Amino acid sequence: MIYPYKEHMPDIHPTAFVADNATITGDVVIGEQSSIWFSVVIRGDVAPTRIGNRVNIQDLSCLHQSSNRTLLIEDDATIGHQVTLHSAVIRKNALIGMGSIILDGAEIGEGAFIGAGSLVPPGKIIPPGHLAFGRPAKVIRPLTEEDRQDMQRIRSEYVAKGQYYKSLQQT
Repeated sequence: MIYPYKEHMPDIHPTAFVADNATITGDVVIGEQSSIWFSVVIRGDVAPTRIGNRVNIQDLSCLHQSSNRTLLIEDDATIGHQVTLHSAVIRKNALIGMGSIILDGAEIGEGAFIGAGSLVPPGKIIPPGHLAFGRPAKVIRPLTEEDRQDMQRIRSEYVAKGQYYKSLQQT
């Protein structure tokens, strides 16, 4: 369901896939070929949410903000199943593992990988190209070439899968 909130209506690029049971409301912008999967909730009723191009927000994730704190997800990011993002910054090509929670003011660096089930506390900065894991998340190591290739594979698969599902909605 797509809902306005006061004067704000979600702005969703025509090439983006949004599952029929996703809920998006308010000041939300979603870029080209992004995919918003089943039972995702994206609320833009407190502050803006900006989602770039080719971003995938996987099943059961919840995106929200605190007052005057935009949630920003840059191009080609992967947001795993059951992730909670709250007024954070997710840089280009980052991957947030399933079940993770990223809190206000946290910044996940370009190409960084947050391991499944992690908690990134408010204001924590994860450097570009590193793996962080735990509760609270700690930087573990730089990513390997194998890690980066796997992250690229996941991004590519989600773009293709999202476009497939988008084609089903148009028939």
